[in-house]
Amino acid sequence: MKSIRAVCSLSVLMSTALLAACGGSSSGSGNNGAAREGEYSAEIVRTEMGIPHITARDFGSLGYGQGYAFAEDNLCTMMDDFVTIRGQRSRFFGPDGSYRIPANDSVADNVSSDFFWKFIADDAAVERTEAKTIPRFQELVTGWTVGFNRYIGELKAGEHPGRHAACADGEWLQPISTDDMYRRFVRLSVLASSSVFVQEIANAQPPGLNNLPLPGVGALGGLLPGPLGDLLAPLLDVLGGLGLPLAHIETPRRAQPYTPQNEVAWKQQALAANPGAFADLQEHERFGSNMYAFGKDASNTGNPIVYGNPHFPWSGTERLWISHNTIPGKFDIMGSSLYGVPAVLIGFNKNVAWSHTVSTAYRFTLYELKLNPLNPTQYLYDGEMRDLTAVPLTIQVKNADGQITERTRTLYKSHFGPMITVGASGVPVLAWTPVLAYSMRDANLENDRLINQFGRWNESTSLDEFIGLQASQLGVPWVNTVASGPGGKVYYGDVTVVPNVPDSLVASCRALPFSLVIDQVAAGLPLLDGSRSACEWLNDDDAPAPGVFGASNLPSLQRDDYVANCNDSHWLTNANEPLTGFARIIGDENAERTLRTRLCLLQAERRLDGSDGRPGTGFDIATLQDVALSSQIYSAELTRQTVVDSLCAQPLLLGGEGPANGADVAAACGVLAAWDGSDNLTSVGSHIWREFWRRASAAPLGLPIALPIPTPVTDLWSVPFSSADPINTPNTLNTNALTVQMAFADAIAAVKATGIPFDRPLGEIQRSGVHGDAVLPVFGGSGGAGAFTVVSTVPENLTSDGYTVEYGNSYLQTVTWDAQRNPIAAGFITYSQSSDPASPHFKDFTEAYGMKRWQTFPFTPAQIQQQQISKKTLSQ
Repeated sequence: MKSIRAVCSLSVLMSTALLAACGGSSSGSGNNGAAREGEYSAEIVRTEMGIPHITARDFGSLGYGQGYAFAEDNLCTMMDDFVTIRGQRSRFFGPDGSYRIPANDSVADNVSSDFFWKFIADDAAVERTEAKTIPRFQELVTGWTVGFNRYIGELKAGEHPGRHAACADGEWLQPISTDDMYRRFVRLSVLASSSVFVQEIANAQPPGLNNLPLPGVGALGGLLPGPLGDLLAPLLDVLGGLGLPLAHIETPRRAQPYTPQNEVAWKQQALAANPGAFADLQEHERFGSNMYAFGKDASNTGNPIVYGNPHFPWSGTERLWISHNTIPGKFDIMGSSLYGVPAVLIGFNKNVAWSHTVSTAYRFTLYELKLNPLNPTQYLYDGEMRDLTAVPLTIQVKNADGQITERTRTLYKSHFGPMITVGASGVPVLAWTPVLAYSMRDANLENDRLINQFGRWNESTSLDEFIGLQASQLGVPWVNTVASGPGGKVYYGDVTVVPNVPDSLVASCRALPFSLVIDQVAAGLPLLDGSRSACEWLNDDDAPAPGVFGASNLPSLQRDDYVANCNDSHWLTNANEPLTGFARIIGDENAERTLRTRLCLLQAERRLDGSDGRPGTGFDIATLQDVALSSQIYSAELTRQTVVDSLCAQPLLLGGEGPANGADVAAACGVLAAWDGSDNLTSVGSHIWREFWRRASAAPLGLPIALPIPTPVTDLWSVPFSSADPINTPNTLNTNALTVQMAFADAIAAVKATGIPFDRPLGEIQRSGVHGDAVLPVFGGSGGAGAFTVVSTVPENLTSDGYTVEYGNSYLQTVTWDAQRNPIAAGFITYSQSSDPASPHFKDFTEAYGMKRWQTFPFTPAQIQQQQISKKTLSQ
């Protein structure tokens, strides 16, 4: 049996410093070991664009080859994440820096990040995940660790000169352990839940004990709910007057003093103005994806076609990396993985292909706790007081003088999970007060099945087996799935880890009034009463773990024409067969779809009925690839002519800073009239449209949502949404709306202010933001404007430097099968395989993507040999 715990490879022993590092687990637990001679052997053949094809005799050796090949490409980026999730950022980078998770936009200072990860991804979570992992996948993880460490040893020994300059000489480049890998799985599981709230969890503390008089209910400024505050105010005033050491509560500055009557509205207004982490939960325009599966009735060959197109970050460890992994006669899978995962997450083999999009389902609920006013670390549960669990934590901090000191903090858990506090605009929206506090239960923090789910999928011998494994393992943390196989139907499922909180439970357990505050920014996210066992999550007989929905209560669909998802809920997976009757926590139904989803469905429907202007009907690979990268903008299809005919004809357009310049309006309108309506590199004028649409579709004038404004002044559309025609409504731009007119005037002024001409092609404006000084043009547009071919830029607005792409289309695949069931696959990794500027594969795929030059993914031995650019055999 290979070593399952922390591993240091033999090659690591080439360095005395690394030998010392191998003396103890980098994560604080585990049984260290080394690979026995001859234990691992793998062959790595790289084909065009640096795609590694790894062949090995067993899972341990396969992981060994994967870990080594991955380290060749992305060592420093991965090490930065390992350091982070160990809780060591302050130790190596000091306390004043910060860490951002691009995929969920969570930003935390190093100290908060360290305490959070030590708290959330603790040894118990690591051990539970490892213990649940199937033995052959434990071997895969261990082998990956050995291979990764081998490359570190080679680099430290002077091999690979010039490579990985960002970390090669860093103290933080140290061997990893298998604990680091299992901790990485925990980190990925909670990407759409706990880790959105790093600051809010890491800094949640009970009211301070400082002997200051406790304010009465009026001065509490919203920290006590109205009825409860009225009940307890006299007692608290008496205790506060005695100077008892209860709590000092800072009240935020606000235009009007708090009153119990306006408490909910006060918090709603604050959160609407600054939704913070709750906004990140709703951000599917960046952390999103597109996907299709076309069946026999939609495919011109009669064989299904699967299209995958995640929109993921172009930096950090939520990048994707392509590999092909083979154990001859036993295992053969190709596709992409998030960094540090030794299983293909989106991919294909001879029997099945699949892809994912981010689901709308919530993976956690909030619980409101009623506290003991004399002890804010006790909460009421079924009529009795329970103690919160105190978790003392210590981190190391590197000070400015280089000295290492320690900091301690105690965080707390209820039996639901970690305590959390949320503020917005200086207002304590979810505060820890002497009488109320909030806790989170995260279903994915309890999900120890992620690696088993994807590992078993990689082994699938049929679509039916694939579907059955999704239901039985139920380890997919936060993504929808489409899949198909040779000759089969096409399948969609949001069969994922979702708290078992049906609408009836929400109705009986909703924690009023503050659930109204959360509803405003995160509709469907339950805030439940934590004082009653009747409000615990329910259990399904077909679920593999308590507290989550089983597959029978989760949406899925099989058809012969198509299934699709572009980040809206399950409801319109197919335009002709809506999925309804599922719990609101999973997603909305009979509700307006985004412009991107509408275009996603229209592209399928138009191709099938032949109304999209392309020859014939139905899909083949070439047609699908053309559709996928067409870069058309649906908002322009709907409204550009109206803008040209109406807004451009206005004698006076008022912007935020006064009347628009007439000559500028005329010039911009002339360009828009000739624009091709897409965001291709040759498109002229698309930047004007993007700036206009971003402003027009934003909240009206930035005014508080409760402020009554006449509808004609603010509505974007004249024809509202109708669930009877969800693809085509809403429609008809409301050019009488003041906000629309101002958006147009302000967009023209903003473009003019950048110095970029109105008639500049997009290819001269928009480029990659992750390739240093290399100028790599990138096509694509904003999902909010109705682009299917998506980019997201930082900053979002146009600057004098143009648009800098740091998000969007990432891994793309089109897959079908030939008569021998061999996959016919092609695609891209848009930012290229390596994050190391010294790598030959740092930008080659990006250049190919900019030219829309689809890369064939070689799968058979003959295809691999034809594309081979290097070969390496490793053993130890």
